[in-house]
Amino acid sequence: MSPAPSAGGPRFDLPGIDAFTRPYWDAAAEGRLLIRRCGGCGRAHHYPREFCPYCWSENVAWEAASGAASLYTWSVVHRNDLPPFGARVPYTAAVVDLAEGPRMMTELIEVPEGGPRVG
Repeated sequence: MSPAPSAGGPRFDLPGIDAFTRPYWDAAAEGRLLIRRCGGCGRAHHYPREFCPYCWSENVAWEAASGAASLYTWSVVHRNDLPPFGARVPYTAAVVDLAEGPRMMTELIEVPEGGPRVG
């Protein structure tokens, strides 16, 4: 989870946690990514929703993502004025395609010396 806010600065990066999203955030705190898979059409999706965004079925369940993904695109962020991100620049924001299908945003933590490569 995010570190404690610095004195005087509002936090814009903290999500709202409710009964539906609690399993997602609990898993994230343990270093695991959960996605949702539809029991109707079989497709996985991310961000968590209570229905399938493809077929609208409510027969969806949590599933642990494998951790495998391919890099779709990235950008090195050199300036970000929102707390707490300003203290973390530069960082590499990325979009990845999960092995399970969904595309999601993330941060590259360990960037190879030669830089990231698509795929």
